[in-house]
Amino acid sequence: MANNTVTIIDNRTGKKFDFPILLPTIGQSVVDISDFYKDTGMFTFDRGFTSTASCRSRITYIDGAKGKLMYRGYDISYLANKKTYLDAAYLLLHKDLPTKQQYDAFSYELKKRSFIHEGMKKLFDAFPDNAHPMAILSSAVAALSTFYFDSLDMDTPEEVIEMAHRIIAKIPTIAAFSYRYSNGLPVIYPDLDKGFTENFLYMLRGYPHHHVELSPIEVEALDTIFTLHADHEQNASTTAVRVVASTHAHPYAAISAGIGALWGRAHGGANESVIRQLEMIGTIDNVEKFIKKAKDKNDPFRLMGFGHRVYKNFDPRAKILKKLRDQLVDELDIDSELIAVANKIEQIALSDEYFVSRNLYPNIDFYSGLILEALKIPKEMFAVIFVIGRTPGWIAQWIELKEQPDMKIARPRQLYLGPNERTPE
Repeated sequence: MANNTVTIIDNRTGKKFDFPILLPTIGQSVVDISDFYKDTGMFTFDRGFTSTASCRSRITYIDGAKGKLMYRGYDISYLANKKTYLDAAYLLLHKDLPTKQQYDAFSYELKKRSFIHEGMKKLFDAFPDNAHPMAILSSAVAALSTFYFDSLDMDTPEEVIEMAHRIIAKIPTIAAFSYRYSNGLPVIYPDLDKGFTENFLYMLRGYPHHHVELSPIEVEALDTIFTLHADHEQNASTTAVRVVASTHAHPYAAISAGIGALWGRAHGGANESVIRQLEMIGTIDNVEKFIKKAKDKNDPFRLMGFGHRVYKNFDPRAKILKKLRDQLVDELDIDSELIAVANKIEQIALSDEYFVSRNLYPNIDFYSGLILEALKIPKEMFAVIFVIGRTPGWIAQWIELKEQPDMKIARPRQLYLGPNERTPE
């Protein structure tokens, strides 16, 4: 085998096939099997695409073994601890961190674009009062194309960036309106005197003609959560965005598809599941019993918020949120049974050989759910928070795909196991 190829031998015929090896900047090398079917007459089989690179990307890098995450080459701990969410959003879209002047201009433009078309209120009115905010959000984002149809055909980079800024600016407003409408509350319009994250909390909590007190630690905590969720390589929802985008659909449709994928309990709904499980466990006196259930291979019970599909070490985002959660609990003087149960589970899991040997460390969902609960954000809004944070990453992925000259429509193949052709009677 040559240094830059992989040779595959068909053991039925002895025929050899060479496929090129593509080298990354860092990380795993990739075998290019684009011509595999043409050369061999066979498909590859990869359930869940766990060994398949579906694209070239310069946006996000993950090293699951080392517990490392980078946006555009910047380590996530630096961005989360030293920068704001708008810094991270700008970085994902524009490929570099903003200068002070660029940051101010970006922040101002998002404020200016944060208001939604008044006609969209009729859309919110059409949903039942108890509609889930994620269902409303997905529908409303898709509906943006009907209110901003003048930018459906984007031929210049400037038009693409304008669209990107519009979506990032309006999704928090749509999200807040979705929550308010689903609970029969009056909507609160954006306040141009407030920053991006503070404004969202204000629209979520506020009432007309009533001052809302937001502590700096609350805004910082939510801003950090947004930053940590801003992108995460080719996960399920990002893949959904790219698949839809590969059909040349408008990003409104692609982002709406991403929201649908993110709603799943195994993805964006995981932190809500963590809180519901902690509530079900109830008290610290019950923790040992549920730990035993989790370790029993014959028991279907699994602890939510532990382990990760990619990270086989500590989730770097979880490390940041653990510290932030502790700070939030101290500064807001939170003393809840939920926190006590979580601390007990965490203490056992980090020292128990069963969990350590299986790399079942607390992940981002374990801590983010607790932080959102401490911020008094309703559980049905947890996945919505994820959407707000992830939107710049989805759009950056959409732009990157659009810029690639060899873009192809996504069209996976299958291993057919159905019946042969049947003879009609």
